[in-house]
Amino acid sequence: DPLTDFTPVSLVGTIEWGLVVKPDSPYRTVADFIRAAKANPGKLNFGSGGNGSPQHMAMALFANKAGIEMTHVPYKGATPAAIAVAAGEVDAAFQGLGTVVSLIAGGKLRLLAVSTPQRLPQFPDVPTVSESGLSGFLFNSWFAFVAPKDTPRPIVDRLYNAIHKSLDDPDTRKQLVGLGITVRGDTPEKFGAALKDQFALYRNVIQTNNIRGD
Repeated sequence: DPLTDFTPVSLVGTIEWGLVVKPDSPYRTVADFIRAAKANPGKLNFGSGGNGSPQHMAMALFANKAGIEMTHVPYKGATPAAIAVAAGEVDAAFQGLGTVVSLIAGGKLRLLAVSTPQRLPQFPDVPTVSESGLSGFLFNSWFAFVAPKDTPRPIVDRLYNAIHKSLDDPDTRKQLVGLGITVRGDTPEKFGAALKDQFALYRNVIQTNNIRGD
């Protein structure tokens, strides 16, 4: 059990996500997309990297919060799902920005919104999902350090301090940012609390949507 068999040490960083559509899509905003989905229950579809994938989870969370019904089209990976949106095979997808940034830059995809608390510096004109009408909507994927269960606190603190020192190093930060990672460095307490909150959130999404992994 990830919540009881490990000791949280630090959240290292997050990969931010966004809602993408094809460039000539009739949906110019999140509100447009939700309006169309409500008018045509189940007719709009979305691509994912497979059943139970992060892309599936993100859109299920979005659909639940928006009160819409969509059709899920699973692909064999995040990249094929992104290409399917660009090709018009599916209407939309939630994707980690690292996967689709080149498609966005090349005009193959349009980014409707990002699933972050604030707008991203690299996309200053793209609104967040939260400010687009779904207040409080957040989704990202993350990298973190954990230790074995019941690791003594002095060892946890030593690990955290070493990680934090590394994340303060300009070269390390540059490397992480170059990989599309937002550097975090959360304390064991903050990361542990977030871990519990996220597990509760996604447990509810899985049960509500009867999601099963491939």
